Amino acid sequence: MKIEKTKITPYLNTSISVISREETFFQSPFHSHPELELVYIKESFGKRIIGNSVAPFESGDMVFLGSDIPHVWLNDEMYYQEVNDLKAKAIVVYFNKELFGTTFYELKEVQKIKTLFNNGIRGLAIHGKTNKKIAKKLEKLVHKKKFEIIIGLFEILSILSESTDLTFVNNEAYSPATNQNTNDRLSDVFIFIKEHYKKDISLIEIAKIANLTPTSFCRMFKVKAKKSFVEYLNEVRIANACKFLIETDLGISEIAYECGYKTASNFNKIFKKLNGVTPGEYKKNTEN
Repeated sequence: MKIEKTKITPYLNTSISVISREETFFQSPFHSHPELELVYIKESFGKRIIGNSVAPFESGDMVFLGSDIPHVWLNDEMYYQEVNDLKAKAIVVYFNKELFGTTFYELKEVQKIKTLFNNGIRGLAIHGKTNKKIAKKLEKLVHKKKFEIIIGLFEILSILSESTDLTFVNNEAYSPATNQNTNDRLSDVFIFIKEHYKKDISLIEIAKIANLTPTSFCRMFKVKAKKSFVEYLNEVRIANACKFLIETDLGISEIAYECGYKTASNFNKIFKKLNGVTPGEYKKNTEN
């Protein structure tokens, strides 16, 4: 499944758009765009692909997406049959974060919103009381006009930035080291892993990147990354394997090799451990 890159703002001729969708089935392709997006599924079910994540969705599903994370909502097969009256309904909000200007993000009062936008690049699923509260505000936002839309959007972003009812859709490997300080010793490590995950990376080699002994490196990595180096490397490799499975027609063994695994059996074992399904099952789930 190829990613279609697009821009919403020029197409809709506005920096903020609130759209109420009602279709026989959701028709958008697997795509990405620089605009941030809030999606509330009012009615329908199927599976959604966000970054490397493939998960079922149903009525009430709500997700906040940051810039350039690929995504698509695919309805169940019965939606493509003409013998029923099923409808796919959703409210979608698009907005360009550049709308607020650079000075806006320097304000002390909006640091939590800035964090929300940064976290959005991994996708955020919205649950519980926050889900219900935002759903009501979105129903009202659809009918607002002009400056009222901006005020309504700020209210929603404020609620999301303070909420604990948010969970990441993708693991850390999808966008590694995005928030690392440039002076952090591990920033060079994350960059090296991102660029060389296809190769064998020994503990001695990676420790040298951080100018540490292997023992000191393992200790520091565990503290800062909250996981071992091997665990992180596997997450990066499997995250890239997911992209190969979605975007290419390569075989399982070829993808295993491309992602740094010497045997398909080891690749399959680690893939299932991290994703809960085998590579073959994952690919099948992403096919329309």
